[in-house]
Amino acid sequence: MTEATTIKVPRRLRDRIKADAASRGVTAAALIGELLDRYEREARMAAVTRAYAGGVDADYASESAMWDAAAERDGADE
Repeated sequence: MTEATTIKVPRRLRDRIKADAASRGVTAAALIGELLDRYEREARMAAVTRAYAGGVDADYASESAMWDAAAERDGADE
């Protein structure tokens, strides 16, 4: 079994965690773990989104332009 510890949270927050966990049929620890997993995943996805927001990769853009030009020469768009 995993070693347990205590964290201090305001009573109102503890009560919210307890109620939400009970409504889902899980323990408070399982609920907190699930919420933290979701938060971390959203943070990773936001980081990926920021990384792609910098613009199109120059190599990708160059290669795409070459393929587009070749397709136009070959009449592939017709």
